[in-house]
Amino acid sequence: MNRILTSSLLGVVLAAVSFAPGARADDPDGSLLERARILFAPLPADASTPEHVLTPARVELGRLLFFETRVSSDGKQSCANCHQPMYYGTDALPTSVGNHGKVLPRNAPTVFNTAFQFAQHYGGNRASVEEQAVKALTSALAYGNADYAAAEARLRALPYRDLFARAFPDDAEPVTAQNWGIAIGAFERTLVSRAPFDRFLEGDSSAIGVEAKRGLGKFMSVGCAGCHSGPVVGGRMFQKFGLTADYWTLTGSTEKALLGGRDKGRFHDTKDEADAFFFKVQQLRNVARTPPYFHDGSVATLPEAVRIMAKLQLGRDLESADVDDIVAFLESLSGEVPGGFAAVPTLPVAGYRD
Repeated sequence: MNRILTSSLLGVVLAAVSFAPGARADDPDGSLLERARILFAPLPADASTPEHVLTPARVELGRLLFFETRVSSDGKQSCANCHQPMYYGTDALPTSVGNHGKVLPRNAPTVFNTAFQFAQHYGGNRASVEEQAVKALTSALAYGNADYAAAEARLRALPYRDLFARAFPDDAEPVTAQNWGIAIGAFERTLVSRAPFDRFLEGDSSAIGVEAKRGLGKFMSVGCAGCHSGPVVGGRMFQKFGLTADYWTLTGSTEKALLGGRDKGRFHDTKDEADAFFFKVQQLRNVARTPPYFHDGSVATLPEAVRIMAKLQLGRDLESADVDDIVAFLESLSGEVPGGFAAVPTLPVAGYRD
């Protein structure tokens, strides 16, 4: 189903962009905004939904838990280990380091704006940020707890009970793994990083420069927006990485022992060969601030990543000027570090039982 939707959407997008009246990659104003609004949308203030209502108590609890290491089996892991304020919600490593120093097989994507994506992780095996937070508790590579009971025992030994009770006043036992996920999810749903491109979409033509406008036009006309569209410029579908060639021929990706060889994307979750080398299309918000690139951090610079994507996904060899313009557009997706994430909070210690 997802593969069919991917190819269908690609056709619709290319038709809308390439054949729009007066469409030109070098059109700095004219129809550019009109075409961009077909494919993209400004970021909302937060990622709340009817199913995920945000309250100040849950957001504040989630902020503290995001930085809390004492729930992990080695006492060192937290969400913030892989998603650091100084690196725009990433760790700036090719692949992250997890529980007891285990080297993970994949790169940590930014946590900014991630709740707007249709699924989490490169293989899309987490439906929401809440599910991701809960399942991290028992992941051997993340928090390393033997089961949820062990994680809850560690959590209940910490001085958070009053904060959980305030965030979940209707629960007889508020300190649970499920509520851990809801609270961290609430915090992550506030990590919205609006950028100059949002102001452009809202009608401020001066919000991005001429080079970025040229790059936006090329991003649409070349075909990049066939997969990278929507509010976070991606994060809406699965797509095969390497439509014209094996991805590692250009990325230099190596085999991963934890994955038993080449990273085959969704296959590692579904065990279906039809899903081999399909990955979630990553969002491009803040992409200029979050190197290295791709699922394994195999490419160090954004211009090289743009060249590789054009070749592997579109069969296009871009000229240097085209790459420069597209990179300028991608720079316009860089926003501010969200206020609640800019500083590490002071965690509670009173009454802690080790």
